Amino acid sequence: MTRSTVWRPLRRVLLTLPVLWVVVSVVFLLIHLVPGDPIVQMLGEGATASDIDALRHAYGLDAPLLQQYTHYWHGILHGNLGQSLRLHDSVTHLILQRYPYTLALTLTALVIGVATSIPAGIASALHRNRWQDRSLGVLSLVGLSFPNFALGPILILIFSIFLGWLPVSTAGNGGAGDFLLHLILPAITLGLSLAAVLTRMVRTAMLEELGQDYIRTARAKGLPERTVVYRHALRNALIPVLTVIGLQFGSLLAGAIVTETIFSWPGIGRLTISAIYNRDYALVQGCILAVGLTYVAVNLLTDIAYTVANPRMRM
Repeated sequence: MTRSTVWRPLRRVLLTLPVLWVVVSVVFLLIHLVPGDPIVQMLGEGATASDIDALRHAYGLDAPLLQQYTHYWHGILHGNLGQSLRLHDSVTHLILQRYPYTLALTLTALVIGVATSIPAGIASALHRNRWQDRSLGVLSLVGLSFPNFALGPILILIFSIFLGWLPVSTAGNGGAGDFLLHLILPAITLGLSLAAVLTRMVRTAMLEELGQDYIRTARAKGLPERTVVYRHALRNALIPVLTVIGLQFGSLLAGAIVTETIFSWPGIGRLTISAIYNRDYALVQGCILAVGLTYVAVNLLTDIAYTVANPRMRM
């Protein structure tokens, strides 16, 4: 293992630290950027001055801003994100309860999107300007045209109400098999839009690689077409595709909020909507922080994955 091999991942981790600082700082300022007094909004206009002062003290909002910021960082480093006054539980515990559901939904949607788009994009590139390419292009356009809040109810009508094949909502309570059945519809709803984007990206990247000199050389040497396409062209075409996957993961997290609401999925997205509706600002801060840190971590892993997909980037 060379020195550069160790230093490059370490450097990426170090460069992520300022991003984490910005994310935490913005989430902290969230409650201070809300128009008006958030404490009055939580308690209502009929609250007494003593109730307002007591809740402001419970949130620590009566302390100087710098002291609040230091206290917030201290809590994060110790895994304490505050207390939800509406649900009477710690924010950390509530997020840890819901986070696995959102993670399962987004990762399954990501698998569906990647598993669908890579074969479709390769087929579209290999049959450029033929009926296969045009058909896949139309399907990609349809996938891009349907937002989650429209596609979700359509899938519910078809597969739950008309056909009765899949359950409508929640995550189920009958074990792993029941959980997977409840996961299918929301994951497809979230993953199809990603598949549409990635299909066009894979097609473009594959067309560019298939026109390179090294591909013509590989074919001239008599290598099987499968080896040329999947071992040489696809591996190099994955670099821009990995970039899009990392960026689109943020869209999956954002789309999960709508999808979880449609399917009553007990994830962070639905918890965030409930916290906003109930004006539970500590819980809103915690949910947004969890989503932001997840997005930063995924982009870090995507950056490191470049070196796995293309060894030339290790140099």
